[in-house]
Amino acid sequence: MAVLESAWIIPALPLASWVVITLFNRRLGPRAAYLGTASVAASLVLSAAAFAALLGVGHPVTGGGEWLAVGRVTLHMGYVVDNLAAVMLVMISLVSTCVHIYSIGYMHGDRRYGRFFGTLSLFTSAMLCLVLADNFLLLLISWEVMGLCSYLLIGHWFEQAWPRMASMKAFMTTRVGDVGMMVGIWLLFMHTGTFNIAEISASAADGRLAPLVVTVAAVLLFAGAVGKSAQFPLHVWLPDAMAGPTPVSALIHAATMVAAGVYLVARSYGIFMHSPEAMLTVAVIGGLTALFAATVATVMTDFKAVLAYSTISQL
Repeated sequence: MAVLESAWIIPALPLASWVVITLFNRRLGPRAAYLGTASVAASLVLSAAAFAALLGVGHPVTGGGEWLAVGRVTLHMGYVVDNLAAVMLVMISLVSTCVHIYSIGYMHGDRRYGRFFGTLSLFTSAMLCLVLADNFLLLLISWEVMGLCSYLLIGHWFEQAWPRMASMKAFMTTRVGDVGMMVGIWLLFMHTGTFNIAEISASAADGRLAPLVVTVAAVLLFAGAVGKSAQFPLHVWLPDAMAGPTPVSALIHAATMVAAGVYLVARSYGIFMHSPEAMLTVAVIGGLTALFAATVATVMTDFKAVLAYSTISQL
């Protein structure tokens, strides 16, 4: 039970690693890679322990407290560890640990070796924080940090034109969806007075939220998922994301960026389920993307492009 109540440590470890690497990059030298890898590996151990503890407890565990009071509005920051979060924590930390280990050799000799591992750790921390978030505000902050990290990692070799342009393309394309997502979160907050996902879902369930508001907000939230998960028509950034180092492509495709959009819809399902129109939108966009991307993948001659389009189709 103690590990569940201290779940905030899971994203805090790679975050602390990023801070240390950023401040002492030159002094650490190649040891920055081992620090980043150790922090993510520790998060994996804690994630596995949390998963096992949750099986024993049998119910979700929450925590947090007041963060900021502005007039009559009090903002809370908290976390929730349920079945969905526990599975995602293990998956993300496992894949990230593997990517970190592989990167030690792959990036050896790179002149921004330490910076790479620092950003990789921050990327992992943001995704872990997003998974644990029990409110849209913390989720949005983590979401945007991930967007920044993807920009930095895809454009790691910014001396070359392709990575530089690819990172800008990824950043700007996903921002289109993010604007819709932010408007959707603001709309829900204005009508409920809270960012808490469970409370908003309860308002949608008992009719305190008008059906039109639920539908519009759900579609706007889905716009953010479309951008992050590279769904049609905002899919264009993912194939070019291969311009970054191979470990970055692995992390984006397997555990962070593209998985974030799927997780957003899953975590917000209590809102989506009360809007048939929003559910239909998800089904149509998802089905169209699956068919389109799988078809494009069959005619690609570059192996990385095949992987990119197959990832898009399977999301």
